[in-house]
Amino acid sequence: MKRKITALLREYVFPLSIITTIFGGVIFILGLLGVLAGGFLEDVMGLPREFLPWTPYLLITGFFILITGIWYLYSYLKNKKFLLRELETNKRSEFIKKRLELHEAAKHLPSRYKDMLREKEVELRIR
Repeated sequence: MKRKITALLREYVFPLSIITTIFGGVIFILGLLGVLAGGFLEDVMGLPREFLPWTPYLLITGFFILITGIWYLYSYLKNKKFLLRELETNKRSEFIKKRLELHEAAKHLPSRYKDMLREKEVELRIR
């Protein structure tokens, strides 16, 4: 069951990381406005006064959600760029040198990148 959930999340890591980053950013900004300018939230945004004591918690939670979203987005883009750049090579020796790194990068990407890696290995007659 855990593998199915992980595989499903891995297939949609890019859109989920963007959504997480946006959600974390909104919560972080809301918490920051509450901590720095509580009157702004009451007057302009129409939030009740009972909401203001919770803004430091929103600030902290939003920060961690924002950092998590940015981390997953950066990791996805870095691995994707590395894998696609290395798959362009037609030199078997260079490919073999970076084979472990390529498999590690493909492990954290959607399944279509693993398929691309397998196709390149078949093309270069590696295995």
